[in-house]
Amino acid sequence: MSAVNALKGHAVYESPGSVAEYLLFHYGDADEVFGELPGPRDAVGFATRIVAELIAPTAPDARALDIGCAVGATSFELSKSCTSVLGIDFSEAFIHAARGMQRSGNQSGIKRVEGHRVETFQARLPDDARVDRVAFEVGDACDLRPDIGTFDIVFAANLICRLPDPRAFLSRLPDLVSTGGQLILTTPFTWMEEYTPVSAWLGATPESGPSFDALRVELEDHFSLELTKDIPFLIREHSRKFQYTVAQGSRWRRR
Repeated sequence: MSAVNALKGHAVYESPGSVAEYLLFHYGDADEVFGELPGPRDAVGFATRIVAELIAPTAPDARALDIGCAVGATSFELSKSCTSVLGIDFSEAFIHAARGMQRSGNQSGIKRVEGHRVETFQARLPDDARVDRVAFEVGDACDLRPDIGTFDIVFAANLICRLPDPRAFLSRLPDLVSTGGQLILTTPFTWMEEYTPVSAWLGATPESGPSFDALRVELEDHFSLELTKDIPFLIREHSRKFQYTVAQGSRWRRR
């Protein structure tokens, strides 16, 4: 995969359509997503559910880093229990949307119905989000700024299999997570050459084992695995078409 192809793959996250899709993914409730249709309602609200389902109790003055924060719902959820949260995403459009949610507490979005028919919806922050504790910035997970510091919680939701060099990101984690801190990862391991060259995949080839085994090898020198959990999520494409995926969630403790 060339660098040009990689940039084309990531450019999809700069489009207005992707921003609208992710606003609904992060902030939409089951009624907004399904309407009156049946569907797996336990898969809605992924960006907030993962905080409750994966993070262990932590100190009240905890600092959190949300890498690949997209349009910000997980960062705002972390703000309820952490004194400071830094959300980082490669997409300028996503960060612009996250900052818009921070300023106003709500944002209008468009969801596709069928063909060129669309409906509007309103993305809203929960009342107990502490927006004053959150900051957002554009950044590259494979090349984070050197002065970013250390954190009690580092979160990376559905990020690893969208990076051009996952091992570059994973190698930085021991410096980002404070001793005794938590590393929270979710990923469906959906490897695609538009984002990650095959040579950089963690496992998932005929010659290798499962991706989670390869992930464990990358982390085990510095982290202890505490928890794994299958966590479903759903992204609406239009009123009758959805992406249903089950991410593998894991919690690791920095030794």
